[in-house]
Amino acid sequence: MGKRKTTPLKDHAPDGHHCTLELKTTKLGMVSFFRDLKQDELDQIVKRFSANHYQAGDEIYYQGEPARYLRVVVEGAVKLLEYTEEGKDVVLDILNPGSYFGSLKLLGSDVYTESAVAQSGSCILSIGLKDFREILQGFPSVGIAILDTSAEKLRSSQEHIKQLTTEPVETRIANILLTLSEKFGENKEEGTLIQLPFSRKDLADMAGTTTESASRVMSNFQKEGIIDTGRQWVEVEDIEQLKAIIQK
Repeated sequence: MGKRKTTPLKDHAPDGHHCTLELKTTKLGMVSFFRDLKQDELDQIVKRFSANHYQAGDEIYYQGEPARYLRVVVEGAVKLLEYTEEGKDVVLDILNPGSYFGSLKLLGSDVYTESAVAQSGSCILSIGLKDFREILQGFPSVGIAILDTSAEKLRSSQEHIKQLTTEPVETRIANILLTLSEKFGENKEEGTLIQLPFSRKDLADMAGTTTESASRVMSNFQKEGIIDTGRQWVEVEDIEQLKAIIQK
């Protein structure tokens, strides 16, 4: 592991040079309701999206604002937050390239139900209501795919609620680590490296537990040789053991 253990994540917001048309089209094609389109169709659709670049910590939109744009992560990571009545922010999810977020009135939301923050330097595609409506008119299959996607998101939300109410904290955190390794992991000799600005509070929020409990579980995982951690990174060293915890 060497010096990488104590080296913080280097965060450089991707600029227009890195957020190329090819990359935009590729990530757009990963979005569930565009996945079955042909290359020439994606080439047409990507022209209707605008690209914006964000530094880590930049607010993309706020909870309660009018839902005017649907967005797609091209590069970097985006954190979704929900602000509670007590004034606290709770992490709902961290999105990787190819994920969509935000909403439009056409999709059933008048306002954003969460806030979105750039977790790292990010390139984000955005599309407004008029352009998205024209995509639906030109590509009817996208509308059908959106219905399927909405049903899947509802199922996932119900499953997440079930996990938070029935599964032990250890299982929840193992599940989150496995998901993050699948989204952001880099295969290394020692294991799967997740280099992402990600605090114990973020982990606790996603697991529906306290920061103290999340820290205790992470410490136990490290003692057992399942993970190793440092500043702004986690390495999963025994992914099979992590899966075994989930399957208990």
